[in-house]
Amino acid sequence: MMDQLNDITQHLLRSSPDALIVVDANGRIRFANETVTELFGYALEQLLDKPLETLIPERLRGKHVSHLTAYLSKPGNREMGARIADLYARRADGSEFAAGIRLAPFKIGERLFVAAAIRDNTERQQINEALIAAREEADRANRAKSRFLATASHDLRQPIQTIRLLNAAMLKISRPDLRELLQQQERAIEGMTRMLNALLDISRLESGAIEPQLADVPLTDTLHQLNTEFESVAQARGIAFRVEPASLVVSTDRTLFYQLLQNLVGNALKYTDQGEVKVSCVTGSAALTITVSDTGIGIPADKLDRIFDEYYQVDTQGAKRMGVGLGLAIVKEVARLLGFNVSIRSRVGEGTQAVISIPNQYLTAIAAGADSTAAVEPAGGATRRSRVLLVEDNDGVRLATELFLRFEGFHVESAPSAAEAEVLFGKFQRGDVIVADYHLDGRNTGLELLTRLRQRLGYDVPGVVLSGDLPSVLRSLRTPVPNCRFLSKPVDTSALLDAIDELSSGAGTDRRSMTGGAV
Repeated sequence: MMDQLNDITQHLLRSSPDALIVVDANGRIRFANETVTELFGYALEQLLDKPLETLIPERLRGKHVSHLTAYLSKPGNREMGARIADLYARRADGSEFAAGIRLAPFKIGERLFVAAAIRDNTERQQINEALIAAREEADRANRAKSRFLATASHDLRQPIQTIRLLNAAMLKISRPDLRELLQQQERAIEGMTRMLNALLDISRLESGAIEPQLADVPLTDTLHQLNTEFESVAQARGIAFRVEPASLVVSTDRTLFYQLLQNLVGNALKYTDQGEVKVSCVTGSAALTITVSDTGIGIPADKLDRIFDEYYQVDTQGAKRMGVGLGLAIVKEVARLLGFNVSIRSRVGEGTQAVISIPNQYLTAIAAGADSTAAVEPAGGATRRSRVLLVEDNDGVRLATELFLRFEGFHVESAPSAAEAEVLFGKFQRGDVIVADYHLDGRNTGLELLTRLRQRLGYDVPGVVLSGDLPSVLRSLRTPVPNCRFLSKPVDTSALLDAIDELSSGAGTDRRSMTGGAV
């Protein structure tokens, strides 16, 4: 039995899939199996008693000596090459190959020996290099996609912005028999805007270009913003829209959190023909629950598991298709980024409830004395028409915006660049509002222009900043900008008017002409 075991051991040593070499404490080869001959091209007698450097490329022998010395000072089972990019072995013909080597020390009496199992890692290295190259190419493609999205967000929205404003201006002066056609055109523009926003948003999320920027977000502010944006939409459709107050602060990304709620409320209004849409908040032992409920058409039970899929739309009771089916896909991805959970409950004909669960770890109580109820009430009272300094470098958008604002009763001065806008700074009066595109040119932004105007006049000049890539702009802000509203392009005309009226109502009552002297 022992003889058979010895034979097996000898056979394994000779024909092991790995080349096996044993060296002594002086680094001389004392044993080599037959696989060494196959791998290196040396006859066994050519290697015995030779220094191990025989199998190492000359350019690496200096490093090998230091590695061997360090290893012998503290021998142990170890894999070489795991972190050494230039671990190569040399064949008898002088060619080299990437080597993987595992070392195991042992003693015979007091003498130290090291067994080395050597394998040709050329194929593995090629695979690794291909993976690295593929990852670098994917990173380049991702960066290119991010650049495209930033450009598309601005450039694709500009012509829609022009059409939207011109349509709104024509509605002000059109004959009654043309008004219905213009209203139909307005609905088509709204649909095109929603589709563009959804496509750009989901692409930006999938590309990994968005990283949440945490901040303390008062829930009252977010709910007030929702009420301001959607109340007029609900009224136009004859639907009641209610937002219940909540006195909490959420630690989250302000822009993404609003986008999450915005998509759910927009979706609820889109599929509700009568009744109401309500936003309510309930605190629990483990989480805050925000529910967006509606009395709309509802969703069949067998379709609920697919509603978060991209481009999927439920065909419910012959309801018409609206959008491209990306709203809830965006909701799902944004909720994942923020660490929230979103679920949908629905029954056909009885409405839908979209439930956002925000773990308590993201919540803090609002400061005592804060009036959360007042925050969600829409501003009342008569609006006032102030004078506007419009700064927009796109000729079509600038002319359309100026025309729209003039038809709304504003006195407008416009400029196509930051430099030309600064010429008009001397005419700026309290009560005036600046409306500026964020991306003016390669050196200036509308926000920088607003900052310079404020520094010159010594007070927080009211400003509206427009951007085709608003989420990125808001995410870049280090601190909130007082007395300023940020709106997305293509701009909602009602939101633009509301922002100007709200800002001008707190900016003073000076009604002198824009052509008057400086304050």
